Amino acid sequence: MGSPPYLNRRPKTTRTPPGSESWPTPWVQMRTYSFSPTIFPGMIGAASPDAKAGDLVAVFNKDGQRFGTGLYNPRAKIALRVIHHGSEPVGEDAFLKLLERAIDWRVKTWKLDEQTDAYRVVNSDGDGLSGLMVDRYGDTLSIEVHSLGVYQRLPQWLPVLHEKLGTKREVIQVEERSARNEGIHHQPLTGHSVKIREHGVRYEVNFTSGHKTGFFCDQRDNRRKFAQLVAGRRTLDLCCYTGGFAVAAAVLGGSADVTGVDLDEDAIAQARRNGNLNQQNRISWIHADAYAYARQMYQNGQRWGAVVLDPPKLLLSREEERDGIRAYEDLNSLAIQLVEPGGLFVTCSCSGLLSLEQFEYHVIRATHRLDRRLQIFDRTTAGPDHPVMSNCLESRYLKVIWARVL
Repeated sequence: MGSPPYLNRRPKTTRTPPGSESWPTPWVQMRTYSFSPTIFPGMIGAASPDAKAGDLVAVFNKDGQRFGTGLYNPRAKIALRVIHHGSEPVGEDAFLKLLERAIDWRVKTWKLDEQTDAYRVVNSDGDGLSGLMVDRYGDTLSIEVHSLGVYQRLPQWLPVLHEKLGTKREVIQVEERSARNEGIHHQPLTGHSVKIREHGVRYEVNFTSGHKTGFFCDQRDNRRKFAQLVAGRRTLDLCCYTGGFAVAAAVLGGSADVTGVDLDEDAIAQARRNGNLNQQNRISWIHADAYAYARQMYQNGQRWGAVVLDPPKLLLSREEERDGIRAYEDLNSLAIQLVEPGGLFVTCSCSGLLSLEQFEYHVIRATHRLDRRLQIFDRTTAGPDHPVMSNCLESRYLKVIWARVL
């Protein structure tokens, strides 16, 4: 197998742009106008000979005007990550200002520490720090890196983060694909877990076996909202992962009966521990494929008064779009069949390639195929600790539809 196509597309450096002799080095010149923070190799026209992977570079537009500042990596899928748009030069201190702005938004504006010790501190492009995600879990920072330039600067940033947040430890993760594409050499994780609180509910976060940064804190407000609607209802958490919705339904919601189902054996074991942390040892945890379980329960005549469906990402790429959409329709159709008439149905998608309107359309198709109807009463997303920049709307990935099934 050869290299991915984007690795073969290098910035065109065969000519020196007119006037570039006076540009501050290192620099990059763009071929096209774009205010996106993520610039692909084909969008770059030239780079100064001294521009190295990980460098903070001055960015010029195709007319030779100063356009911004960003982190450069010619070998990566995203060759340039712009941290500042504007003609004025910015230096390394810009990163510290962005970190402080991100922390103040969570701590001072939203006062998240009063309701939880688990929240997103830095949301990559949403905080102007493309390639960096930081979640706070108790005294530990769980950090996911997708940029060589970010990885190189972490040793300088970590003391600032710990001082501002009162944390003591960090766990740094680099996905294998990102490490390969960016040229990051990183040691794998060692075993480590921490206990957190969220709206009075306790969870354990395992950084070795957990997905992403260890826990889905983007669903924090949706878990509480769901719990407020399930009192006295029989509740099913389908694709429950480590039991976030199920445990909240039992602890905060007073659900009459709670079942959590997931194919991941480690996740189910963690979900059971989370239930026990909250003295909820009567929750039924089922290790099973969601499709097979839903079909079998429907045949058995089992119905629930509240069903939440939060599967992993089913649409992974544009090339697999048809299969991903079919998977969403099929799984939603199976889940809807398990909702008793007038019951609550909450369905989620974390596929960034699927818009809210598209997701809603396919959920409705799945419902109408069953000759049933949805009474949609809300559409939500992640909390305010997951902001989205207006020049990067594609990072708005989480979509949640709330409805009664009639």
